[in-house]
Amino acid sequence: MSVLLDTNAYSALKRGHAPLATLVRRSPELLVSSVVLGELLYGFRHGSQQERNMKELRAFLASTYVRVLSITPLTADRYSRVALALRLKGTPIPTNDIWIAAHAMETGTELVSFDAHFSHVDGLVLTKLER
Repeated sequence: MSVLLDTNAYSALKRGHAPLATLVRRSPELLVSSVVLGELLYGFRHGSQQERNMKELRAFLASTYVRVLSITPLTADRYSRVALALRLKGTPIPTNDIWIAAHAMETGTELVSFDAHFSHVDGLVLTKLER
């Protein structure tokens, strides 16, 4: 199964998180939500290593192994269903994370994250990493 990296998983991969690197190597394809891409770019522009981080990200995205997911009408539909289900359960999560979960569900991929709140999303295939 392919994996979709959450923003914190991308950062951990760049820092050499060994269990994550093993998981990524086993995946036939690595997916990145355009929402994750936006969070990364914001973080880079806000940080002190912008040029270095941007260069590393461009190289990462240039790999034929990596695919960036755009938001489509199907993604928006999935987002609305997940957001409503979370609200009805009384377990809201950050809005961007609902979009990321929607991308994972739309593509049938495994979401990799350090965030426990993704476990509130019914039907999401999640690997929650430990630091």
